[in-house]
Amino acid sequence: MAPKIFATGASGYIGGTALDVIIKAHPEYEITALVRNPEKGTAVTKKYPDVRIISGDLDSGPLIEEESSKADIVLHFADCDHVSSAKSIAAGLGKRTEPSYLIHTSGAAILPDINRVSEFGKAASDKIYDDIDNVQEITSLPESGHIHRDVDSIVIGANSNTLKTAIVCPPTIYGPGSGSGNVRSNQVPELTKHTLKRGQAFQVTNGATIWNNVHVQDLANLYLLLTEAAAEPGGGKATWGPEGYYFAENGEHSWGEIAKKIAKKAKTKGYLKTDEVISLPTEEVIKHHPFGHILWGTNSRGWASRARNILGWEPKGAPLDETLDDVIESEAKALGL
Repeated sequence: MAPKIFATGASGYIGGTALDVIIKAHPEYEITALVRNPEKGTAVTKKYPDVRIISGDLDSGPLIEEESSKADIVLHFADCDHVSSAKSIAAGLGKRTEPSYLIHTSGAAILPDINRVSEFGKAASDKIYDDIDNVQEITSLPESGHIHRDVDSIVIGANSNTLKTAIVCPPTIYGPGSGSGNVRSNQVPELTKHTLKRGQAFQVTNGATIWNNVHVQDLANLYLLLTEAAAEPGGGKATWGPEGYYFAENGEHSWGEIAKKIAKKAKTKGYLKTDEVISLPTEEVIKHHPFGHILWGTNSRGWASRARNILGWEPKGAPLDETLDDVIESEAKALGL
């Protein structure tokens, strides 16, 4: 019998791409999607006529709770910092007497301590978290200074005899999405956009900090593997519960090096007059983007051992560097350059 799935974030970058991959692999799955306005709902229905649409947003607590209570699997792709929606999903799934699964989306910004502002951009961190060897450390990070941790705690705390959870924690995501709505990523496109608007590439102080990265299609394939496991008796071979924590990465980059590559390519294309990269203090970066100091100035290094070793996940997407030309052209076009 096909599983009943309830999904949030169906028109978003991550959720839209993941659902596209899941639906293509399993058109028999019964999927209900929460969509916050008619236009987005129409776009989802046009691309996936069999998906049932319900109208609401993440603050529609009773609706989210009700739909979660009907689902065998909940795929929570939307806002990883939205506390009340996570509680509503947990409450709905908690009403079920049959086995159910929650696959929640967190983010690798959970790893750095954002209270340590004076260190932003200054140096690469030697600390690399392995999602098998260091899972207890990852899931015990203090909520103070570690964004996403409060919602992660809600998800982990929802585990019971009938409800099993998994948390997917992606780093810098890149590449074009394939869903019905947003197909644009955040960190690299935003850095490119503000570079072009400023007329010069920049980095946070020394530009030395490092993040992992993953192609959005590879990330979507990880969600597919987890969803397929949840559809199997007993949750398949996946790890669930407090240790069901999955990084998703296929390499890493320093933000200073990315800034240099954007600068060089953008100058060659005629969008910048110089390929020099200027160093900006945190307060100046925030003027470009309110979270820019976190997006481009922190260290977040975590190996995806669990996905590879337990699920057999094999990322195959093009490296981040090979996508920069398309990002520059897209952002230049959007700016009317």
